[in-house]
Formats: sequence, structure tokens, C-alpha cells
Amino acid sequence: MRVIVADQAGVCFGVKRALDLVNAYCESGEPLSTLGPLIHSPQVVSDLETKGVCVVGSIDEVECGAIVMPSHGVSADVIEAARKAGLVIIDATCPFVAKVHTRVQTLAADGYTVVVVGDGGHSEVKAILSAAGDDAIVISDADEVDNYAWRGKRVGIVSQTTQTTERFGEVVGKIAACAAEVVAYNTICYATHDRQTAARNLAPMVEAMFVVGGRISANTNRLAEICEQSGVPTYHIEVASEIDPSWVKGMKTVGLTAGASTPQWIIDEVKAALESIDA
Repeated sequence: MRVIVADQAGVCFGVKRALDLVNAYCESGEPLSTLGPLIHSPQVVSDLETKGVCVVGSIDEVECGAIVMPSHGVSADVIEAARKAGLVIIDATCPFVAKVHTRVQTLAADGYTVVVVGDGGHSEVKAILSAAGDDAIVISDADEVDNYAWRGKRVGIVSQTTQTTERFGEVVGKIAACAAEVVAYNTICYATHDRQTAARNLAPMVEAMFVVGGRISANTNRLAEICEQSGVPTYHIEVASEIDPSWVKGMKTVGLTAGASTPQWIIDEVKAALESIDA
């Protein structure tokens, strides 16, 4: 079977930076914890645990050593709690996410109602909301715009970094049609955009698409949605062992893409597993 890998897939700049920071500190031999999973890849998190990196749910669980703020960002009060606890703080927040925090802080200070286009329960969005203040609103799709009164309001809009440009544009357009003023910043990161474009271009060329990445990874889920919208059978998996040969029975060419937290070794294993199937 022929497997075509999207020309943009796998670990992005922000994830690589976070992993480099953690791996470098591991060499010191000092106690190290991450506040929640460092990235949304269970396999990478498990690998870090074998190196002695503990995943904790709160600052209170860490007695000493260093605490890593995950790539998706955290609220300012969490960082302050870590300082008060006397912990070494390793800030692995993706620079693109940190830029969104700055944007919403400025918008809120200038009197705009802040809207974040994104998934309300996602850790990145929660951190952005913390930076934006109590009056910020999360909207996950254009239909939810109708749930709020916009007339007469000055609205500032940003995006979770892993959203699609289509969804962001739909929300902005709908709010702009009725609000007094709209300032919108497309804060979708270039890595997300490039991976989405590559997947969108590849999907029509193959008989099925395999999207590799954590099931709670927002950017991986967006990739799966894009591939599904192309009309080809799409399979979101985390590891090669999940592949069912019956999915590709009779097929000659399949496509492969991967989320921004998916390491190259997992991509390589999935590709090899697909190539070994006698379709």
C-alpha cells in the first residue's frame, strides 16, 4: 500500500520548545513536575514519566523542585501560587499562545467585550479567559453568536490557536453584522494553518486519511474534521496498533497527517504499519 504523508505534519515549534525545556531540566536530576500534561500526547507524557517527570493537578501537590507550565498556558494566579510555594518555574507556554494573552489583556483594558473563538473546556481557552477577565465570552461556532446581544457593543475577537480560519471568519462576520464596532485578531498559529492546509490538499488525492494524535488534542481533532469534510473515510488514531486492516481493504493509496503534539516516531510507526498491510 502506498502511504502519502502530508508535507506539514507532526510536532510544531511550540511543542518542540516545551519538550526541549523539560528534557534539558531532566538532566539536572532535580525534582520536576508538569502542571497537567505538558502536551496532548499520552505517549509523550508517558515517556516523560519514565524520566521522573510527574504530572500534577495543582501547585499544592508539589513540595519542592521545579514546576512546568504547559504549552497551552495557565492563568496568572497559578504562576503566582508557584512563586509563593518557592518552586522553580519553567514556563513552557507556546509563544503564540502567550501572544493571545497579551491581545486579550489589551482589548479588555480598552473597554472591548472580549470573545474567544474556541473550545470552552480546553486548557488553552481557559488560560486565555483568565487573561481576558470575567466578562470574556467563549464561542465555539457561529450558531452560538445568536445567544448574545451585540447591538451597541464594542467587541474584540481572538481565536484559540488551533481553530480553523473558516470557523473564526464565520463568527467574526456574524458578530460584525450587528455590533457597533469589531476588532478581530486572527490568532490561529501558522503551524496549525499549515497543517490544516496540507491535510485539506491531500485528502482528495487518497482513498482514506489517517490522522494521528491525542484524542483530546484540539488541533488533531480539527485535522480530522477537515479530512472528514473532504468526503474520504477518516480515522483518528493515537498509535499504529489501533489500525484495523479492514478499514483499507481494496485500497491502494492512503494519506497520513498528524497533530502538532505527535512525535515523528509515532508517525513513522503508523506509516510502516499501513505499508505492511496487504490490501
